[in-house]
Amino acid sequence: MKKIVLAITVLLAQGLAIELGKVPIMVVIEGENGAKVDGSAWSSSMLKGKIYTVFYVDPDKKDVNNALADAIKAKKYDRKKVNSVAIINLAATWLPNALIESKLEDKQKKFPHTIYVKDKKKVLVKKWGLADDNSDILIFDKQGKLLYKKFGKVSASEIKEVLALIEKNM
Repeated sequence: MKKIVLAITVLLAQGLAIELGKVPIMVVIEGENGAKVDGSAWSSSMLKGKIYTVFYVDPDKKDVNNALADAIKAKKYDRKKVNSVAIINLAATWLPNALIESKLEDKQKKFPHTIYVKDKKKVLVKKWGLADDNSDILIFDKQGKLLYKKFGKVSASEIKEVLALIEKNM
């Protein structure tokens, strides 16, 4: 019986998972579920019109993909064509939300072009099947289709692939 329940759970989770080449189901993070740093709602429908790299991060794993973030930043892409979103999975850590939110406000001031979002209830883990307690990378094209996804650390060779993918789709 346990195996049947597990199999059904896995199938349901896969049905919700975002797929390469497709626009994922629209998700809004607002109210008690979280919001952008300024308190306004964030919607995945905003992931259109340019190439977006989404970093979905457990605060305890915040440094896992710094090399990718640094490589993208070093390219100095035109912000009218390429941008990033950092969504922080606040429910994945024991750290107090107030502390993390204060740091996010500072980061938003330091990096005004990046959109910072607080996910207080693991909305994207539940709706898109993202990996929990991890550092997830998603790249979307101008139409909002998923071009790339990686749950965990992006290797040096994968960073080169990601940069080439961004440039190819600009």
